[in-house]
Amino acid sequence: VQLVESGGGLVQPGGSLRLSCAASGLTFRSYDMRWYRQTPGKEREWVATIGTTGISTNYADSVKGRFTISRDNAKNTVYLQMNSLKPEDTAVYYCNAEAYGLVRYDYWGQGTQVTVSS
Repeated sequence: VQLVESGGGLVQPGGSLRLSCAASGLTFRSYDMRWYRQTPGKEREWVATIGTTGISTNYADSVKGRFTISRDNAKNTVYLQMNSLKPEDTAVYYCNAEAYGLVRYDYWGQGTQVTVSS
């Protein structure tokens, strides 16, 4: 199983970025997908979740109204559109795939750096 994030970079406050996470080696449509973020010295913070069909979404209060999570099950990809970015959004962003069968399946990408600075 492989999750590969892309789309991170340096952006000015108020700007936008779109992160992508391409999945392989798993039945993508069976997994809830999440984005997390982490800054040095802090615990990993949940950002957003999207259900298997893409209908159900949830967001952390800190990003609600600014970030949008979406998925394309035909492309095995989940996205995070980030608008009105703030310096406090600076972090390494990780995607996560989770599913439950007889056991819990839980996979992580390697992360992509997002830096919001003028």
